[in-house]
Amino acid sequence: MTLRNTPITPARRSWRETRRAATGLTAALAVAALAQGLSPAGGLAAEGAKRKPNLVFLMADDMGSGDVGCYGQAKIRTPHIDRLAREGVRFTDFYAGAPVCAPSRGTLMTGLHMGHAYIRDNRELPVEGQTPLPEGTVTLPALLKKQGYTTGMFGKWGLGYTGSSGEPNRVGWDSFYGYICQRQAHSYYPAHLWRNREKVLLEGNPGGVAPGKQYSHDLIVEEALQFVRSNRERPFFLYVPFTTPHLGLQVPEDSLAEYRGKFPEKPYPGARSYAPQEHPRAAYVAMITRMDRDIGRLLDLLKQTGLDENTLVVFTSDNGPTWDVGKPDGPFFHSAGPFRAGKGSVYEGGLRVPFVARWPGHIPAGTVQRHAAYFPDVLPTFVEIAGGPAPERTDGLSFLPALLGKREQPEHSHLYWEFPAAGGQQAVRIGRYKGVRQGIRSGKSRIELYDLDTDVGEKNDVAAQHPEVVERVERLMREDRTPSQLFPLPGVDAAAAARPQ
Repeated sequence: MTLRNTPITPARRSWRETRRAATGLTAALAVAALAQGLSPAGGLAAEGAKRKPNLVFLMADDMGSGDVGCYGQAKIRTPHIDRLAREGVRFTDFYAGAPVCAPSRGTLMTGLHMGHAYIRDNRELPVEGQTPLPEGTVTLPALLKKQGYTTGMFGKWGLGYTGSSGEPNRVGWDSFYGYICQRQAHSYYPAHLWRNREKVLLEGNPGGVAPGKQYSHDLIVEEALQFVRSNRERPFFLYVPFTTPHLGLQVPEDSLAEYRGKFPEKPYPGARSYAPQEHPRAAYVAMITRMDRDIGRLLDLLKQTGLDENTLVVFTSDNGPTWDVGKPDGPFFHSAGPFRAGKGSVYEGGLRVPFVARWPGHIPAGTVQRHAAYFPDVLPTFVEIAGGPAPERTDGLSFLPALLGKREQPEHSHLYWEFPAAGGQQAVRIGRYKGVRQGIRSGKSRIELYDLDTDVGEKNDVAAQHPEVVERVERLMREDRTPSQLFPLPGVDAAAAARPQ
């Protein structure tokens, strides 16, 4: 059964209730697995398994599901991402944790949805970095380290600056290389990157938006590949938050040349902190295909090192595609697929993302999974695969059964998002229904309701036909959250403060 078929009931689960339900089902699955001579974590042989499976999480930046071949893209070739789906599973109803970078990545790292997360929006600081995760935050890499994993992150962080409580090496990463600041990642030719706490100057890169000699994406990929080589004898968690295809539109000539002149386009003159680009559509395609090429290199390396069959590889995106200045027009590439809006919105186009996973011998090849899941679920799923205990405080549910093609998959009673920017927004998905509230800061907002089974583009508001569903959505928007001083949601916070404790 998938969330899509879950009946509308008045109950909602607390953290502890969610954990009890998931733990109970996981225990039942473990008994059944052991009866078949398998271990409960990932179907590994109970006897003779040499080590725990490696975990690889690859994440594009601002890439819609419509940009991927296996989700219907016709203009952009993504053969290696498509291979992950062909040899594994493709999720149709997978969601990011938030519609923009930092909070979405925060939900991934902590297993907390946007109503309980500390970081709920992008927030710039006068230092090189964004709002840090607070001291004592329980994170996915830290939990995996407790299970004997070596952890490495290569790409864009955005959850704390060097020296803060949220710097990578203080929240569970053994190795880090890339951008600690997502603002700096607006350029693919930065003057420096970071290796752990060390600033690494990049010779030949003047900084700013000017092109240089060292393309950051290439450097990041090489570090990720070396991490695999160096840790082939021990279980590892590799997290690669690519910067592509986020603004700006910069890519080396050896990739751009293949696509120049193939699309009708006008030059982009550059704006804000983004570089100009004479061939914006060609550059967008070249950035995606370069990333896809390097995913293929990683898959080849796993094969060459004998790690292929003991490694789970996931590909997804941090949120929906960008629609603002400098990005090729979404309708041309159909980047958001059939979904409404894009990055910055809690409509489906801002939240629903590609999610494919491959694990030879464990995930049935060529399967399509309609189980509805989101970023907070990754933490309990990966911890379960690693053999660890369920986290005490999480909004996530393990979707390991769905990955493995099993029917005994626990379901969320609902999925929740909020976003304080763009006027203030909230969204709740309950089975087939999606409630959306926009313009909260204006004080004139109302709840829209969409039936995703018949209207995935969220074009027809059916709130008037289903008042009982709207009532439940409204209650969840009040109750399934805690107010945030850093990222307030006026009106909603006031109602929470007035509610009897």
